[in-house]
Amino acid sequence: MTQNPSAFVMGIGSIGPALAIGMIGAAALIGMARNPENSDKIQIAMIIAIAFAEAIAIYALVIALILKFVS
Repeated sequence: MTQNPSAFVMGIGSIGPALAIGMIGAAALIGMARNPENSDKIQIAMIIAIAFAEAIAIYALVIALILKFVS
């Protein structure tokens, strides 16, 4: 049985962004609950941070595709 490195890359590469998105969302909800007046600013910062965290998962997908089709 041959090992598929692209599956390993996607498995490991998706754990970090998933944890980061969860922590960002939890921190933003706590911040909005403590300071409802600034919820608009907190929400904008949260969306930007989630986009950056999701970019890491996209990089993992690109690397997995390269490993799958090149080797």
